[in-house]
Amino acid sequence: MIRFALITTGMLVLSASVMAEDETDTFLDPATAGADYEIQGEYRGVLDPQGEKIEFGMQVIALGDHKFDAVGYFGGLPGDGWKRGDKMVKAAGGTTDGVTKFVGEMGHAIVQNDKVVVYSAEHGEVGSLKKVTRVSPTIGAKPTAGAIVLFDGSTADNFEGGKLAMGNLLAADCSSKEKLSSHTMHLEFRTPFKPTARGQARGNSGVYLQSRYECQVLDSFGLAGENNECGGIYSISKPAVNACFPPLTWQTYDIEFTNSVWEDGKKKKNARVTIRQNGIVIHDDVELTHGTPGKLPEAAEPAPLYLQGHGNPVVYRNIWMVKK
Repeated sequence: MIRFALITTGMLVLSASVMAEDETDTFLDPATAGADYEIQGEYRGVLDPQGEKIEFGMQVIALGDHKFDAVGYFGGLPGDGWKRGDKMVKAAGGTTDGVTKFVGEMGHAIVQNDKVVVYSAEHGEVGSLKKVTRVSPTIGAKPTAGAIVLFDGSTADNFEGGKLAMGNLLAADCSSKEKLSSHTMHLEFRTPFKPTARGQARGNSGVYLQSRYECQVLDSFGLAGENNECGGIYSISKPAVNACFPPLTWQTYDIEFTNSVWEDGKKKKNARVTIRQNGIVIHDDVELTHGTPGKLPEAAEPAPLYLQGHGNPVVYRNIWMVKK
């Protein structure tokens, strides 16, 4: 297998299944991602222990070698009924002889086609969950009046270091030629499926506003939602809820950024940002008290959007902004 091939046209061609330097399997196409990817995902339904109907959501996370983690949410899926602090349960699972089973403190669950049948240790079968595929309400959003289109799939020329991947997507590790002050922005991103990777190795990139403040991009599906996970503003603020969809799913960031205020070379007022991930508010007018290491220091002047390259085939599309 090859990691990727660069040809002289400047187009980055990524294969459907690549092997990273650490020998971790990396998949870029759901059709070739295997049986574990088919099981991974979100499930939702109603549990009915002793006549008490409970909305319940589950996220199943593939860990490689037919092993999984599962997180159950009382009230629904994160950002869709469940919020940070609500009750949740965890279970470990795996596939043996074609049967995928999860076992936790409260009972067990078995995957059957596109549903999960849930069993309570006390009451037996208490209901089933159907697999669902959530789509961001802003996916494919068209540029609004006065918008500056940074990437529409036709060319990567609006970015320093920009390269097309898979024909019409933008590969990570590039900076916009447009320099930004206060603005609103829409962009869409997709992380690879790396089931045997963990933590920061699992599809890492980042959206650096003004090349100074990083909103993390990572496959953090099913995790707690920390400031170094997807949706987190690195070292400043964790998301209100982990709004991540599974890897290989297109996701959105809709961002409203207000520049910092400077006088005589000194910062008088911090920058602020509101971010929606997949239509869910994950940061609401958050004060950016300091910059993120790794690119430009804080300053008064406008600066580019930087899409961090971190050795992972993260791709972007449909990027546009409106100056405020």
